[in-house]
Amino acid sequence: MSTRAETKGVGAISSDGSLNMAHVQTSRKGFCSVRHGLALIVHLCNFSLNSQKMSLSIAMPAMVNSTAWPGPLNASTERPSANSQDGWNETLQQLKAVAPLYDWSPEIQGIILSSTNYGSFLAPIPTGYIAGLFGAKYLVGVSLLLSSISALFIPLAADAGVLSLIVLRIVQGIAQVMVLTSQYSIWVRWAPPLEKSQLINIASSGELMGAFITLLVGGFLCQTKGWPSIFYIFGGIGCACSLLWFPLAYDDPINHPFISTSEKEYIVCSLAQQDCSPGWSLPIKAMIKSLPLWGILVFYFTGFWTFNILMAYMPTYISSVLQANLRDSGILSALLLGVAFISTILSGLLADFLHSRNIFRLITIRKLSTAIGVLVSSVVLVSLYWVRSSISTSMGLLVLSSATTTFCQTGALINFLDIAPRYTSFLRGLSQVFGHLSGAISSTVAGFLISQDSEFGWRNVFLISVSINMSGLVFYLIFSQAKVQDWATEQTVTQL
Repeated sequence: MSTRAETKGVGAISSDGSLNMAHVQTSRKGFCSVRHGLALIVHLCNFSLNSQKMSLSIAMPAMVNSTAWPGPLNASTERPSANSQDGWNETLQQLKAVAPLYDWSPEIQGIILSSTNYGSFLAPIPTGYIAGLFGAKYLVGVSLLLSSISALFIPLAADAGVLSLIVLRIVQGIAQVMVLTSQYSIWVRWAPPLEKSQLINIASSGELMGAFITLLVGGFLCQTKGWPSIFYIFGGIGCACSLLWFPLAYDDPINHPFISTSEKEYIVCSLAQQDCSPGWSLPIKAMIKSLPLWGILVFYFTGFWTFNILMAYMPTYISSVLQANLRDSGILSALLLGVAFISTILSGLLADFLHSRNIFRLITIRKLSTAIGVLVSSVVLVSLYWVRSSISTSMGLLVLSSATTTFCQTGALINFLDIAPRYTSFLRGLSQVFGHLSGAISSTVAGFLISQDSEFGWRNVFLISVSINMSGLVFYLIFSQAKVQDWATEQTVTQL
């Protein structure tokens, strides 16, 4: 994975985070480098995490019995065809034969699906603080192993009762958020400014790939091997990934045993002007008064409101509203995640291209990416209710939404690395609190609305999501910045 990058000089980094490359000539092998290899390893960890998280979403329709199975939630008066009904009955008989079924109402299902968020908002801040001081190597490895072991015990917890399952999911959620929070401290020392977006997007796209694979094969596994198999398979994969993490991942390129001298020099020199040294003290008062930081935090809450609903309820929406069977529901949902995965990689490359060629300022890239991600998906969500009778039109709109929503990953969702690189892990943890708090509320609210009004439930869910999303976008566009804040500099911290 080493590269032959030759560093001939280092330019200065401007106040908005751009690297002046006028006198810098570098030759590097792009993806054939240790830093991109590390991004791939983090990608695999994120793949394992989200495959475990999404397993319950795709298994839920197979876990509930016919009395709790959600019926058609659209406004159409047409009944499912006889063949469609026979297919559902056949599917139900298959599920009864291979795995136990539970009498869980839509409200209970919503609570179980969102339970990973209930305790996870407690872990990000201390996790981010610790990762910033001591690194992410052992935090990521141990937390991934704990999440994977929890996945293996989900079938036993479900048999023990709803409360046992919720408690286990809370523990798993805490372990998962520890991985998702602490991993960002790696990029403070590994990601050159002009490759930051692509490296982070390669790593974070593992979450989408995990959901993609889970939805693609989850329905098949539930129907043929029984729903417990999905937890055993992805839990086992996670255990294997956690064992690979320890010998291959390092917090700093200086200590990596396989990196070439030229690549090491390139990374270190490109980050020479960036103050990323951690500190024990935090400028809490200055953070509270920082409007650019509040713009990011508010967007994390509003953006993850819709994201968590779609991730948790998309298989149910496709099966109940669009009238697809369990297996087709998983395949169609996987299609959306596959498109989002590709879009995530491309958007990261595009953002770095625009930044490196000085086509747009960094703040313009952040705002434009965020606006595209929110506006297009909002139009799609508003339209879904009125085109629900056509599965092809609905899926086309959802594909468009999936492709554009990922642009937020090169916008507001990584903006905290620009304004305070030395506090990256802590701010990531703080952002995760807002995101997971939003997820805990939104999934529960969605389950309540869907169960209370079968005709207009989904319409209300979508309209509320759009309203919240748009408010977060406006707030972010007004207050966001992409330059290092005064309170994040070493001189200011020393004075505080």
